[in-house]
Amino acid sequence: MISFDNTEIAFRSKNKTDLQRAYLLFKIIGWPRLVKLAKVATPIALQIKLPIEGLIKKTIFKQFCGGESISDCQTAIQNLGKFKIGTILDYSVEGKTQDEDFEATADIIIETIIRATKDSNIPFAVFKMTGIARHDLIELASDRIRAQRKGQELAPLTATQEQEFAAIHKRLDRICKAAHDNDVSLFIDAEETWIQTAIDQWTFDMMLRYNKESDIIFNTIQMYRHDRLAFLKSELERAKAAQITYGVKLVRGAYMEKERARALELGYPSPIQPDKAATDRDYNAALKLIVTNQDVFTVCAGTHNEDSALLLTQLMQEAGIENGSTNHYFAQLLGMSDHISYNLADAGYMVAKYVPFGPVKEVLPYLLRRADENTSVAGQTSRELSLLIKEKARRARAKA
Repeated sequence: MISFDNTEIAFRSKNKTDLQRAYLLFKIIGWPRLVKLAKVATPIALQIKLPIEGLIKKTIFKQFCGGESISDCQTAIQNLGKFKIGTILDYSVEGKTQDEDFEATADIIIETIIRATKDSNIPFAVFKMTGIARHDLIELASDRIRAQRKGQELAPLTATQEQEFAAIHKRLDRICKAAHDNDVSLFIDAEETWIQTAIDQWTFDMMLRYNKESDIIFNTIQMYRHDRLAFLKSELERAKAAQITYGVKLVRGAYMEKERARALELGYPSPIQPDKAATDRDYNAALKLIVTNQDVFTVCAGTHNEDSALLLTQLMQEAGIENGSTNHYFAQLLGMSDHISYNLADAGYMVAKYVPFGPVKEVLPYLLRRADENTSVAGQTSRELSLLIKEKARRARAKA
């Protein structure tokens, strides 16, 4: 039985300075009002050129990011690899709207794929559709797909829209083909519900093209949505009918507050689970469904929840699946839940960390969201702090 309370294993990669920085950072994140103030003040401070970029880089950026470029991430890749933990290079630049930016992002994503072929410590690549396509266009595509499924008549696209969608599909296929040709599994991240319909469909289209022989393309399923367990069951049947493998990155989700606010504002039923218990229940039910259907599904369980991580180890044991099965990965974010990542890896399970990278100013929205999520997820910050305090005390006793 794995113990996630073993802080000696959890923080064995951290020296005294690393440990103290993490402790202070989570202490600050534990103050919700301060985090809310930082979300407003930090972008303004950077915009008016206050000299805070260096401070950001030495603190929250260092905790949650691997560097500003792929080459900058080499130290993080090596450090994680020493403890049998893989790296998922995540280009975390957001908010672009121009085609030239989308093309540049697609090039960088393909660079991460190529980089993975040169290093056994990089088991996956990842990207967001909003990194290579305008949000409003993905929303339009989602609206049209939903209308089509209801049998509604669709207005024809304009010539410009036709060209824009052709460019999106070309970028998407270019990335997925690079993953297939280089035999690198690729996560397509989930996003907001009102654009997810198109992302789900386009991801499945790429699976039909590239998952005939192996699990190259992975869809991301957010279980904080109350419809996702039923969706996963329907995708299982679609995959069986198409005779393809279906890669699943299973997560709880990252847009809960935004989703509820939008549903309230526009007057439609919230797509979000009624409470955390319902999310946990469906997440664990999804794990059971996936392990039961391991002939179709390959899974990366992206979770900071100890119970769900333990459940997957138990399901694997009951199904006779070896700890080191490469079809059953665990993943956490860099800088968070090291007690889960390092203890699982120490027990022989396949584990990877999301390692975001990009210029400090452009990764800032990601960093502020990480801080905000730590304050909003019940017990996350206090759990991180308690483990850091425990390890500091353990080291002090060992030194005495």
